[in-house]
Amino acid sequence: MRAAVFHDAHDIRIEEVADPAGPGRGEVLVRPYWCGICGTDLHEYAVGPIVIPIDPHPLNGSTAPQILGHEFSAEVVEVGADVVGVKAGDRVSIMPLLYCGRCYYCRRSLNHLCVSMACIGLSYGWGGIAELAVVPATHVSVLPDSVSDLQGALVEPAAVAAYGVDTAQVRPGDTVLITGAGPIGALAALYASSIGANVVISEVNATRAALARDLGVGDVVDPTQVDPVAFLKDRTEGIGADAVIECSGNERALQTALSAVRSAGRISQTGLHTKAASIDPMILSEHDITLTGTWCYPVTDWPRIIDLIARGRYPVEKVVTAQVAMADVVSGFDTLLSPTGDQVKMLIQAR
Repeated sequence: MRAAVFHDAHDIRIEEVADPAGPGRGEVLVRPYWCGICGTDLHEYAVGPIVIPIDPHPLNGSTAPQILGHEFSAEVVEVGADVVGVKAGDRVSIMPLLYCGRCYYCRRSLNHLCVSMACIGLSYGWGGIAELAVVPATHVSVLPDSVSDLQGALVEPAAVAAYGVDTAQVRPGDTVLITGAGPIGALAALYASSIGANVVISEVNATRAALARDLGVGDVVDPTQVDPVAFLKDRTEGIGADAVIECSGNERALQTALSAVRSAGRISQTGLHTKAASIDPMILSEHDITLTGTWCYPVTDWPRIIDLIARGRYPVEKVVTAQVAMADVVSGFDTLLSPTGDQVKMLIQAR
């Protein structure tokens, strides 16, 4: 079968690999439909391996080369022994985080913080940019007819964004600033709007700003042209945003978040910083601001996110700007990494 295989930085190959032998006990064999390219995948391609293990992973022994893809939907081809709740022919979305179930965090239902966490498509034998994959049956959720295959591939990034908004305790009527309109920022804006928040998006990139405007969920400002802090305070009688979802992983954006949020407001650091960022912690103290980081999402969130999509509350498909064939995956990575690229969220057709 064909698969997109990571070997090293700037070395992803479409290769013929052996088909899975079949699902083992508690596993399902799936045929992926669509798979998203994530920021983590881009980092691996640009400067990796980072997350992809060189030495055997402590949870499952996986090592590079690695079949990529952890944001994907699929059709169930076959189920292994002791599998219930899913059957051949079902359309599913895959929750990719793998955890030990025994460590301090797993015992407290914080499985996304497992000390030996692995991930399908990054540290596992299979991934979603492939014609077939084997995944744990516990990690698939059946998609209702009202959720498309394409939407099913967006449940994973949608869960990341939702967790960021939920961590900031956003409520109906809140004014929320989203810094950065990449895929997670755009999804965070959609989710915050679905709660009933008044959304303002700050984005300097023209392509991403255009996508943000097309979402139709709030105002979009270019921070090089309009001061987001002044814009928000003008709209809130000088108070500021109730919450900020920082999705850019950018020092300047984090500093903007601290200036834009009101006293006793909440900032969710959802974008990943690739280098240290400087802030003035006295601002946190003086204004009683809560700054909280987020990592992935609760592993039990798939049914809730799927239900929101199914009821039209979370139109995740709006963030997709390109759909490409598996054969074009390398050029897709290069386009997303290009500073002049005109794509935001790309899905790979795995069939």
